[in-house]
This record gives sequence, structure tokens and C-alpha cells, in this order.
Amino acid sequence: MKKKSNIGLIKRFLPYYKKYKWIMIFDLFCAALTTVCELVLPMIVREITGAATDNIEALTLRLILSCGVFYIVLRIIDTAANYYMTSVGHIMGTKIENDMRHDLFSHLQKLSFSYYDNTKIGTLMSRITTDLFDVTEFAHHCPEEFFIAGIKIICAFIILCTMSVPLTLIIFATIPVMLVCLIFFRKKMRDNFAESRKQIGELNSQVEDSLLGIRVVKSFAKENLEQEKFDKGNKEFLRLKTQRYHIMAGFTSCTRLFDGIMYIVVVIAGGIFLLNKSISAADYVAYLMFVSTLLTSIRRIVEFSEQFQMGMSGIERFAEIMDTDPEIQAAAGAKELTSVRGEVEFDNVSFSYESTSGEVLHHLNLKVKAGESIALVGPSGGGKTTLCSLIPRFYDVNEGSVKIDGNDIKNVTLHSLRENIGVVAQDVYLFSGSVRENIAYGKTDATDEEIERAARLAGADEFIRELPDGYNTYVGERGVKLSGGQKQRISIARVFLKDPPILVLDEATSALDNESEKLVQASLEKLAKGRTTFTIAHRLTTIRNADRILVLTEKGIEESGSHEELIAKGGIYSELYKLYSV
Repeated sequence: MKKKSNIGLIKRFLPYYKKYKWIMIFDLFCAALTTVCELVLPMIVREITGAATDNIEALTLRLILSCGVFYIVLRIIDTAANYYMTSVGHIMGTKIENDMRHDLFSHLQKLSFSYYDNTKIGTLMSRITTDLFDVTEFAHHCPEEFFIAGIKIICAFIILCTMSVPLTLIIFATIPVMLVCLIFFRKKMRDNFAESRKQIGELNSQVEDSLLGIRVVKSFAKENLEQEKFDKGNKEFLRLKTQRYHIMAGFTSCTRLFDGIMYIVVVIAGGIFLLNKSISAADYVAYLMFVSTLLTSIRRIVEFSEQFQMGMSGIERFAEIMDTDPEIQAAAGAKELTSVRGEVEFDNVSFSYESTSGEVLHHLNLKVKAGESIALVGPSGGGKTTLCSLIPRFYDVNEGSVKIDGNDIKNVTLHSLRENIGVVAQDVYLFSGSVRENIAYGKTDATDEEIERAARLAGADEFIRELPDGYNTYVGERGVKLSGGQKQRISIARVFLKDPPILVLDEATSALDNESEKLVQASLEKLAKGRTTFTIAHRLTTIRNADRILVLTEKGIEESGSHEELIAKGGIYSELYKLYSV
């Protein structure tokens, strides 16, 4: 992906200030107040020094005390302004981070399955968390630091020009050279931060993969292999961090060199001007103090540069995701899918995955009546799961159309489409939480009675009540505290609660033992009653009662009929059934 310019990224980021513009304006006003306090001190010293050298009688106790009181008042104002900047300013940055994280997560929810097929979850987690942490500091400090630096440089230039234009021009002539060096190092820092961010994502992904598969790791005694994989990624991260600190060292060393150059220019050139009586002793002292103020400002910008680059890197990675358009989107003017009977039609459908060559489905035609039970069998790679994934529009067809009750699913809203389809898959995903919360996922406003009724229909109520805390039992991450059969029945209860007119059963019992399979199969038969059902199964005995069995191969639908008809035909299905029965 092409690298975005800093200006482009800042323009992308600016709209997030809109909600907080008055906080930002007052924050910058406070920044201006703190800057005034710093600029006034050299003028006070100049006034006192001038009185002492030009006319000692003018240096009175009243003048000294008046200057002191005036400066103390300014310091009190400075303290209040700094408190606002440090507290409310940072809170504003945190709120912007929060808004960006909300938008990012919301956008991730809209992205299609194909995006997640090609993206590591650990990388996305890094972008949602780590990358946006740095945006808080950036959002607050970026406008503040540049605003303060701008005021100081402009005001100092104007004030110093009133004392001596030639000396001021000599001093400011060193600043462009310094900026060229800073820009050189800044580019190197940005490239390094971008690489570091990517490596953090890779490291997160590797850790997530290893820890989620910890049972497999231990069962194969591969702890050392996982450690080696982690160490490899960790060493690469160390290399990038080491490179970063070398760049930072060059960056700060360069600024220190220019600090010294600027000071010595003031000392020598100012001394010459003082010798020639072009400036007064008071102006000479003021110049030294103003240079100190300027260098302090430049140092702050230098110190902020690291945070700036981290913020830019975070915004860039944020923009990369936000600029990814969801592949699956409803057509303009899409309508709600209501009063669904359950009639499904595949009209001349062709489909292929981006990552593979060749079509999985080729000009497939299929009509399924409302309430009909369809079973899909055939060799792996024949397109059974793909066909079922097209019904809820997890992927879009390349050609043709999928229709429900005569409506092209591209012309209905995704939410209403998927609300009317229930999916029970082989790989059950339970969320970290209670049994009750996982069942209620099918209908978030369900009452306890509705949840328990769904559990009874799924054959899950009995074992749930035997759990330590019944329906309030914590299931663990991904439901690790439950058996495969228990998890599957909870997922079936979830679909019972949703009560969809169309049902997809994707090898829902293939990973279970015989006893669990019988229990779950009974629940599935109860669930499928009265619904349009698509069942993918390898255990052919579980689909004998299907209204129609389709044998799907790379060539398409090669056989179609009831169990008895296909057995009598003696074709592919008959051979598969005999093979299974043996």
C-alpha cells in the first residue's frame, strides 16, 4: 500500500477534533498564556539590566518589586493554564482515541469474511489497542507543541529585530539548517515506527496463535518450537528498537550540536556588536535568554518528534483499515426482508475465491421450496460449505443470483437477511461469559423463560442445571469448560431462540462421539422441523430422512433425490453410503 503523506494523514485526523473544538481552542489559548510567561521574563531582565547599566538611579526597589509581582501574577496564570492543558487537554486526546477505536471496531464489524481470511487477528488487535494509545498523546500535544513553538519563534523574531536586525538574522539563519537535519532523521524515524508497528502485530498474532492452540502444543510437546518461533519475532522487534534508538541518538545529537552553534553565535556575534556599541548590555543579556527560550522550544519539538512519528504511524495504520471497503454491501435502496417463507433459489450461480484459481461453483441452478429439507453430500472441495455460505451473503456470487422468496439477496439489507438465517457449524464458538449469555446471543432481549425453553428444545437444559452455577456458569474462553456435545447443544439453543425460517447445518455432528451425536442429532431434527434446512454431512446416516439429497462435486450437482431413490440409482451417493456403512 502506498505511503500516505503526513499532511494527508493529518487532514484525515482533523475531523475528530470537531466534537472538541472549544476544548481545543481554549487549550491553545492556555498554551499562548504559558508562552507569554516565558517571553516576558527576558524582557523583565532586560528592563532591570538596562536600568542598572544606563541609569543606575532608575533602578529602584519599586521597579524591581513591580517586575517581580508582575511575573508572579503571570506564573499563577501560567500554573492554571498548564493544569488545564495537562488535565482537560489529555482527556480530550483520550476521548479522540476512544472515538477512533469505536469507528475502527465498527468498521471491522462491516468487513467481509474474505478480509478476515487474509488478515491476522493479532495484527488487528494491535491496531485497535497499541496503535491508538499513541494517538492520545499526539491528539493533545501535536497542535499544542507546534502552536507554542510558532508563537515563540515569531514573537522572539519580532522582539529581537527591535533590538538588532543583523544579529537576529544571523541567529535565525542557523534554524533552516537545523530543520533540514531534523527532517532527514524524522523520515528515518517514521519508516522505523511503521516497521515496528507491523512487527508488533506479527508478534501479537504469533502469541495469540500459540496460546489459543496451547493444548495442541502440549499434546505434541512442542513448547520449544513455539519458544523458537516467538524468539525469532522478538529478536526482530529488538533489532527494530535498536535501530530506532540509533536514529534517535543521531537526532538528539544533531540538535545538541546546533544548540551549541547557536549559543556560540550569540556569544561571539553579540560580543562583537557589543564591542561596536551596536547593542546595549541589556540587549545582549536579553538575546542570550531569548536564544535559551528558542532552544528550549526546539528541544521540545525534537522530543515530541518521537511521539509525533508514533502518532502518525498509528493514524496511518488506522486509515489503512478504514479505507478498506466492505466487499459485501446492500444495494442502494435495499429493503427489509420480512415475512420470510423460506423459499431459496440459486439462479445460474458461479463463484470462486480470490485466493484460489478456478470456480468452486459453475452455473449452478437449484430451487428449494419453503420448509424443504436439503442435504448436501459429496467429496471435499465440491462446494457444499461454499453454497451454504452464499445464502447469508458471507461471500458474493461472481455470476447469477441467490434469491429468498423471489428477492435477490443483494437487494435486501444484510441485517434482515441474516436475522432470518440460523447457522449451526461444526466449530462451535462460545463467547467468554455465562451459559445464559451465550444462549441469549440468539435474541439479546430474551427473557429467562425464553432462554430456558430454547435450552429444553435443544436438549441442553438438563446438563446446564447440573453445572456448578446452572445457567450462570462461566463457560471459559471459547467454552473450554464444556464438552463438545454440550457446546454444540448450547449453540443449537441459541438458534432455537433466534427462531429463523432458514437453517444451515454445517457438519454439526461430525466432531462428536457417538453418544453426543445421538443427543445433538435429536436436537437438530427438532430444530429443523418446519424450516427450510440445508444440511452438510459426512455421516450419511444422519440425512436419510432429508426431503432431497444433493450430491455436489466439482462438476456441480451430479445427483438429486431422496435416500431411497439415490440408493436404487446405484450412483455416487450409493457408493458413498456403502463405504460409510462398511
